[in-house]
Amino acid sequence: MKNTYKKYITNATLAAALMLGSCTKLDEHVYDKVDQSQFLTRRDDVIRDFLRPFEHSYWSIQGGDSYSVEENSTDEIGTFNRQGDWQDGGYYQRMHYHTWNTTDRFTSDSWTAFYQGIVLCTNSLQDMESITDPVKLNVTATELADFKAELRTLRAWLYLRAFDFYRNIEIITDVKHTTQGNKQSTPEETFNYIESELKAALPDLPKREALVIDGTTNNSIGRWTQAGAAALLMRLYFNAKVYINQDKFADCAKLSQDIIDGKYGSYQLDTRWDAPFDYTNTGPQSEVIYGFPSTLARTHWQYDGGMYFWALTYDAAPLYCGFTDFGQSNPKYALQPGRDVDSVEYSFKLGKPFVKFQHYPDDYRLKLYKNLGNSKREGMFLFGYLPYQHQVNGRLVTDSVKGNKGNYPLFIRDQVGWFFDAKPGTKISDKTSNMDHADHNSGVFFLKYPLYPTPDPNRITSAYAEVRLSEIYYTLAECKYRTGDKAGAAILLNAVRQRNYPAGSPSLYKPDGSQLTDQEMLDEWGREFFGENRRRTDLIRWGVFTTGTWWDKKPDPDNHTIIFPIGRDIMGANPQFVQNPGY
Repeated sequence: MKNTYKKYITNATLAAALMLGSCTKLDEHVYDKVDQSQFLTRRDDVIRDFLRPFEHSYWSIQGGDSYSVEENSTDEIGTFNRQGDWQDGGYYQRMHYHTWNTTDRFTSDSWTAFYQGIVLCTNSLQDMESITDPVKLNVTATELADFKAELRTLRAWLYLRAFDFYRNIEIITDVKHTTQGNKQSTPEETFNYIESELKAALPDLPKREALVIDGTTNNSIGRWTQAGAAALLMRLYFNAKVYINQDKFADCAKLSQDIIDGKYGSYQLDTRWDAPFDYTNTGPQSEVIYGFPSTLARTHWQYDGGMYFWALTYDAAPLYCGFTDFGQSNPKYALQPGRDVDSVEYSFKLGKPFVKFQHYPDDYRLKLYKNLGNSKREGMFLFGYLPYQHQVNGRLVTDSVKGNKGNYPLFIRDQVGWFFDAKPGTKISDKTSNMDHADHNSGVFFLKYPLYPTPDPNRITSAYAEVRLSEIYYTLAECKYRTGDKAGAAILLNAVRQRNYPAGSPSLYKPDGSQLTDQEMLDEWGREFFGENRRRTDLIRWGVFTTGTWWDKKPDPDNHTIIFPIGRDIMGANPQFVQNPGY
């Protein structure tokens, strides 16, 4: 309590700087002592200053356990106690049951992850704003305006995530001349601030076409464009009823249609389901409106243990996928089950993600994940036995991936329980299925981003697709559905869905949209955007996050859990803060 909140934020920012390797000599009062006129003396200085917040922002998608709680609190993904693995003092169980408290580490660490990025953006933005003669730094006025607009957009993206997560947050616009933190803003103030920042940034942002060189080399990956900022504004309006109790679906629909029509740049849907997740930062870009670039040697945060690399079982990476760079994986994330231990489908409507995919059995994504060579793969899930070949006494032998709790091949299934070495179809006597009673056969695993074999040069270079054109189509479809235009919604959804099925598939929605219901809309959001860090927000928008029932999860006593508590460490750092209701 003796330390000011400014000091806390400064220390958080310096920790980020250390992580990024961007400073060699750090001082607690760095913002008061750095002379901008000496720091920014050439073009390279400006570029480095501009880029500094982006790496941390990429990390923040999974940093601070933000991805973990966003997914584990929903009806799709779970981190089960696998015979003692991932028990972790009930941490992940509290995420699942919505019984978290202010001492759970994500409540402070996620705030810190968001605000480190916000402070880094603000610091760089203030540096840019202090440049009075960009020509002396070999920077054009247009470039400088773009840098400032991109930093404002990146900061707005971070604010929007913090707003969705905590709702009652602090707005920071100055880190160089203040020594105290601020009070929290009201949701209305924060909504208006994010809206105004995005609208102000839009005119100075480039369109995608301006970043494609000679029609072949695309430099828009990792760059906020007009379409990216418009998409963030669309997200804000899409959830306005939840955020500030104002219906802005009409504004959202208008913006979505404008993006699709090319007002903010030219984009097109990819023709393969996996293409947005297999973009290797070379060649023209189609569907990905904003992506964080990945490289094999440096940054690939979605492949970190905080996200997709731990969405597969032990030895699946090195033995089944042939990816040996990281060693073993660790089965942290898996699909929540759709069936009980006797293979009977559960009766509840929510959850059951694998079953929801199986409603349309010709879905390409339902294939067992398999690397095909030459930076190609098929399927999105790991289930059943996972075969691999190895040498035994000079002979090539086929074996199956095992777990770490017994010398038997795993049979991965859409069920949770203690199956051990039971063969497929065998009835087991133990009927218990809950968060504290899983083995290493339990729960289908997923690879949305490819994990190519170690010799493949593109094995972990896929950019992280933060904003996809598919999201714009689905958002507009929901807006139309809410007005009763089911046919219009079906056309938009099928424009994306057609790539998931063979030509002429009966799985496409009927042209009149008669198959669409509230539940089907929510199910389709879950299929297209499975594991993409948005399921919680969708459940809340549809009013079922606290009232719904899914596997091992009953409705919450009230609605206070639609936002998370502000962690004890954060509350202690700023005595002006008021804890969120219900905590």
